[in-house]
Amino acid sequence: MELKKYREEDSQIICSWIKDEKSLYQWSANRIGKFPLSGNDLNENYAPLINSKRFIPLSAFDDNGNIMGHLYIRYPDKDNDSIVRFGFVIIDPVLRGHGNGKKMVQMAAGYAKNVLDASKVTLGVFTNNNSARHCYEAAGFRPIGKTEVYKMPAGEWECIEMELVL
Repeated sequence: MELKKYREEDSQIICSWIKDEKSLYQWSANRIGKFPLSGNDLNENYAPLINSKRFIPLSAFDDNGNIMGHLYIRYPDKDNDSIVRFGFVIIDPVLRGHGNGKKMVQMAAGYAKNVLDASKVTLGVFTNNNSARHCYEAAGFRPIGKTEVYKMPAGEWECIEMELVL
């Protein structure tokens, strides 16, 4: 697996992995705001953020150059570059359950530490997404005791805040 800079052509493949509304909300916390996704929705969502230099979308590729996963890294605090946040973490559904998510998240954490000089990574995971939480815990993230409730079109969902000290 290799992490590379997100390309506009990645959007169509990534969007195709979202098969239902629950998956969309678990993945994006309704930040895209519509279902089904079209192939360009991720590009439209990212466009105002990419030039900020505080938003780094990455895609994971297998040894044959096929996209297999995606996430972004952003700086949540404009005055603190030591903490970054992961979002929109996703693995091709066909490749889930085999450690690919864990490996991608660990590689992104290495990038955050070694390239961005971050000392901590945070993320949020919904309590109704046990497989994602298990992936993050396997990659070294720990819950920090903070939860938040999000109002989703499908009801209210609790989100657990997690962190990884680098």
